[in-house]
Amino acid sequence: MFKKITIQADERGLLFDKGSYVRKLMPGTYRLSSWSQSTVVVLNIARPFVVDGKDLQLFLHDDDLVRELHIVRVQDHEYVLHYEDGQFRQLLKPGTYAFWNMFKKHTFLHTDTRQPELSAEVDRSVVPKLAAYVQPYEIASYESGFLFYDHVLQRELPPGKYYFWRGSVSVMVKTIDLRQQQMDLIGQEMMTEDKVTLRINFVCQYKIVNPLRALEMKSFDEQIRIQLQLLLREYVGTLKLDDLLKRKQDAASFVLSRLHEQEEAFGVQFLSAGVKDVVLPGDMKEILNTVLLAEKKAQANLITRREETASTRSLLNTAKLMDENETLFRLKELEFLEKICEKIGSISLTGGGDLLERLNSLVGEKRRASN
Repeated sequence: MFKKITIQADERGLLFDKGSYVRKLMPGTYRLSSWSQSTVVVLNIARPFVVDGKDLQLFLHDDDLVRELHIVRVQDHEYVLHYEDGQFRQLLKPGTYAFWNMFKKHTFLHTDTRQPELSAEVDRSVVPKLAAYVQPYEIASYESGFLFYDHVLQRELPPGKYYFWRGSVSVMVKTIDLRQQQMDLIGQEMMTEDKVTLRINFVCQYKIVNPLRALEMKSFDEQIRIQLQLLLREYVGTLKLDDLLKRKQDAASFVLSRLHEQEEAFGVQFLSAGVKDVVLPGDMKEILNTVLLAEKKAQANLITRREETASTRSLLNTAKLMDENETLFRLKELEFLEKICEKIGSISLTGGGDLLERLNSLVGEKRRASN
């Protein structure tokens, strides 16, 4: 009795005797006796060379078999990109692999993970298929990046997208924002020269011009904040409250000029600064409001007296003119009579004489009667 085994044109057979590999079988028909301990494993040459339960090294002593195989050895520090007929197939991790070299053309790209950045040889279109093995970093157009391998600075990265292998080397990218930034000091308690405690809201705009210097400083933002606080305290501490309120805008000029002296040390350019608010204690507010009210009342009284003086002077000038000019005097009398007549419903006059003289005499009689 025989066992019939047929191997197709796209297949190869591996003959085993008592579990040990003997040789490769080409396409054709084979008969094995039923009592024989020989077995045949049939493999499709369109697929990778893999025999379940057997190590690849078991077959590499067969030169005839090896001539039909493409053997790839991936080192511990490598990833290998496998392409079939120019198309990406898979990523090979450390180990030994074999592929049939008849039907398809196999090419392999070796990458060294000790140099984590993906080289230009790796087509970026296949990166999404490598998501489990690649870590991306993106640097915006307003940022500057710094590349670290195992916490050691390598170089500065311009804006763009970068990819690095996940491997034995730790990769980290730190970014620095180069846009104009604003720092607010809110409710900073300070004491003036005359021992008045108040709170100041201060603002400062700046931009980083030396990102490496900013990166080298620990707690960069906090150091700038502390410097602002110290300079502001220095200014406020030399002025009395009244002087500070009058010259609070000068605080910005003082602080900004002192900050310019430290631009190189911080690696920044300070653009502007200013006092937003000066918040006084409650009791001090009441005192200042009282002072302000008194000042406004004094100003109002001064204006009233000034207007009264001007009115009296105007009357005096008018009287002098009428005394010197009879016609002007008569016109002024007519003006007063017109105003009197506006308030009287009707006037009855009898007898002859000039109308104006009779009205004057009538007004004179009314005045004497009232007296």
